[in-house]
Order: sequence, then C-alpha cells, then structure tokens
Amino acid sequence: MVNKRRINYIFRILLVFLGMNAVWYAAYLLVHHPMLPSPLEVYQAMGQLGGRDIVLNVGYSLMRIFAGVLLALVVGLMIGLLMGRSALWNKLLDPVVYLTYPVPKIALLPVAMLFFGLGETSKILMIMLILLFQIIISVRDGVKAIPASTYDVLTSIGAGAGQKFWHITLPGALSVILSTIRISLGTAISVLFFTEIYGTEHGMGFFIMDAWLRLDYPQMYAGILLFSLVGFVLFLLVDLLDYRFMKWRT
Repeated sequence: MVNKRRINYIFRILLVFLGMNAVWYAAYLLVHHPMLPSPLEVYQAMGQLGGRDIVLNVGYSLMRIFAGVLLALVVGLMIGLLMGRSALWNKLLDPVVYLTYPVPKIALLPVAMLFFGLGETSKILMIMLILLFQIIISVRDGVKAIPASTYDVLTSIGAGAGQKFWHITLPGALSVILSTIRISLGTAISVLFFTEIYGTEHGMGFFIMDAWLRLDYPQMYAGILLFSLVGFVLFLLVDLLDYRFMKWRT
C-alpha cells in the first residue's frame, strides 16, 4: 500500500512537470523572444551549471535557510512553550506577539542591514523573523490544546516535568511546528532571494540576478529552476520528518 502511494505520488509529480513544460513550450512559441528561452535551452544551461561556483551558491543559500530555521525553532519553541504552559506569560507576551506579527518582515530588511550590516547576520535574521512569530503562535496553541487530563496520567505514575515534556508537550508541539515550517518555507525562500541581491557574492539570489544583468536568460531561468528544486527538496525533507516523527497521528 505504501509503495503504491509513493508510485502515485511520483506519477502525479511527473504529470505536473510535463504539463508545466508543455505550457512553457507553448508560451515560448507564442512569444518567440530571447527573454523567454525554450525549456530545452534552459535544461542545457542547467547541465552546464556544474562546478565549484554553483555548489558554493547553493551551499550559501542552504546555510542561510538552515541557520534561520534553526534560530526560529529554538526561540519560537521556548517562547511558545512558555506562553502555552503559563497563563501569566501568555498574558504578558500575547500583546507583543500580536502587535509585531502583522509587520511586513521584508520591510525590516533596511533596518536589519543598518544594525547588522550586509553580511550573513541580516540575511539569516530575516528568515528567522519570517518563521518566528508563526512558530510561537502555533506552539502556544498546540500546547494549550493538550488536555490537562493527559498530564494527569503521567503525574499519577510519578513522571517528572522532563518526562511530561518529552512524551506529551514536545510531540503535541512538533506537529504544529512542522506544519508551520511547511507553510512558511516558501515565503522564507522568497525573502532569502531578495536579501541575496544585496551585499553578497554568493547565493542563488545573487546568481540569478547576475545572469539577468548579463542578459544570459537561459542561465537565469536555470538558476530559478535550481532554486525551485532546492525549495522542493526542503519541502520533501519536512514531509519526511513529519512522516518519521508523527506516525502516532495515524
């Protein structure tokens, strides 16, 4: 049954891939302009991307994504757990979270660059901010939704605070954390592209914009496809973690 589901999933992905390429090729025939190369030209350009430079660009982008996600998880998990388990802290921090959450995070990029410069810190900070508030709210709501009777069961057998955390609180929070990361990852990648345009010589955002400035459209689209592929792999990784650690839900 599992293998059949996987085969169906792969088949759907291939079907969508072929459909998108068909639409792309039709648009290429209609536009017939260098700014929109054919799929074949772009895939040929992708085949020529191998080497140290592209590995370096992808590596820098992945490093920024992982660092931002890790920071958001650590800070968001701590604050979310605190708000979820303590009514007092929830009352104190709830207004702060709800007042700062609606602020467009990309609008804070100039502020981040003023305080932290054009280096890695400002880029990682922007990714963290995209995820942070959603993780805080999701973890808090996930923890508050755990029935008190669930903790009473472990209390009755003499379980300590640490055991309650590992066996009840963390599994309850992990489910919503993975869902939040899955939803926010696309936005985080978009923000990363924007931040990599400024003050850096490495990263997929820099690579794509550099190709655009050189009017190398096949390489530009190849970079966009590669960046999309990186995002797709990250989505699959989150799904894999969800399948690995959330089996108890089914």
